[in-house]
Amino acid sequence: MRNAFADEITALAQADPRVVLLSGDIGNRMFDRFKAHAPARFINAGVAEANMIGVAAGLAMAGLRPVAYTIAPFITARCLEQIRIDLCYHRLPVVIVGVGAGLCYAELGATHQAMEDIAQMRTLPDMTVLCPGDAHEVRGGMRAALAHDGPVYLRLGKKGEPLVHARMPAFEIGRPITVRPGSDAAVLATGNMLPVAVQAADLLADRGIELEVVSFHTVKPLNESVLANVFRRFSFVATLEEHSCLGGLGGAVAEWLCDQSSSDSHGRLLRIGAEDRFVCEAGDQEHYRALFGLTPRAIADRIGGFLESCAPQGAGRLAQGAPT
Repeated sequence: MRNAFADEITALAQADPRVVLLSGDIGNRMFDRFKAHAPARFINAGVAEANMIGVAAGLAMAGLRPVAYTIAPFITARCLEQIRIDLCYHRLPVVIVGVGAGLCYAELGATHQAMEDIAQMRTLPDMTVLCPGDAHEVRGGMRAALAHDGPVYLRLGKKGEPLVHARMPAFEIGRPITVRPGSDAAVLATGNMLPVAVQAADLLADRGIELEVVSFHTVKPLNESVLANVFRRFSFVATLEEHSCLGGLGGAVAEWLCDQSSSDSHGRLLRIGAEDRFVCEAGDQEHYRALFGLTPRAIADRIGGFLESCAPQGAGRLAQGAPT
């Protein structure tokens, strides 16, 4: 994802002289092409993330389109006040890019793990939160973010994420992408869990369960019409994210669901994410995903087990309104 971002921001800067890239002392070699093309529009802000947000705000007020980039917890939790007041209060068009979100830097411990960033960002007024699911969505998301008239948080993985799309899809803020149609249940996946959702759907297909996979790349604003359609069509809907179960996509969908009329027909919601705790042991991203049940097999077993227990005569019955 980060390489796709570096390529895309370079191309966008070549097309738009207003684009300025600020880096929190990270990715310097990765941005060599950007610096070669526009050295005056690359600013290494150092390990001073709060100041970097303030500089980005000033650049935006001067008519430029700044993009601030560093490791996800350092560009969200560390400078939340500056994002809230300098950017959101003034509705400034600054793109905040958090790389290595979720558990990408798991082996470096809790300081480098971003498991609360979606919750922090989506509670800020006028903030848009984008979590692309693969490198192609990163490119589309970056274009959409720069065109947006307001602050955007673009949440990225790190490297090596599998491609889900064959090419860059039509990416529009607030419009989820159905990656795989299904008839028995739906999973709304966000960020780098999208490839995992597709792998889980493959495993469920071997059990005769057709899982619909939707890339919910925009956590804020939520597309309420898409949610209403999904919950009308399916009696079981899961959200999937490499983020705490509190406050992320699952929390946002649960809030929306709670506000709906009780007379409407709604499916049951299952939020799949990380537990609300620090893990005080060493391990990489795959190790932590296994601990939190975020592997394709664990997700398939959890969804399949529920469907099979509720619909012993065939999981497809749930798609037609079987009781939950």
